[in-house]
Amino acid sequence: MNLFASTLRRSATGIVGACAIGAVAVGVGNLPAAGAAPCKASGFAATASGVLSSAGAYLDAHPPADDVLTAAASQPPEVARSSVRGYFLAHPGEFLDLQRIVQPLKDVKAQCGVDLSPSQLASLFEALAE
Repeated sequence: MNLFASTLRRSATGIVGACAIGAVAVGVGNLPAAGAAPCKASGFAATASGVLSSAGAYLDAHPPADDVLTAAASQPPEVARSSVRGYFLAHPGEFLDLQRIVQPLKDVKAQCGVDLSPSQLASLFEALAE
């Protein structure tokens, strides 16, 4: 799998929260490394990285959820919202699993008072590569 496809799949996981009950979906227990200050870019990046890694592993183990989120990334927002919501309403256990995975990111965002998503952080780093 190339980097773009991997990034697309991981970014699609963010649609779960926005589309299904207002939460970002995606690292059980992945708080920043002990030496990383959680409210600095390094701490947020470490947390987001762990969350995305865990989400990727979870979606690899749950191909139907992966398929729904992958498809949603290329659908119009209203279609994506409907398909993601429908899937996770029919599979509440998977939704709850993903909620637990994203909790460390929500915790850091609340602790630091920031509203920065992993995709926004990735966009900042992408701008450096141009």
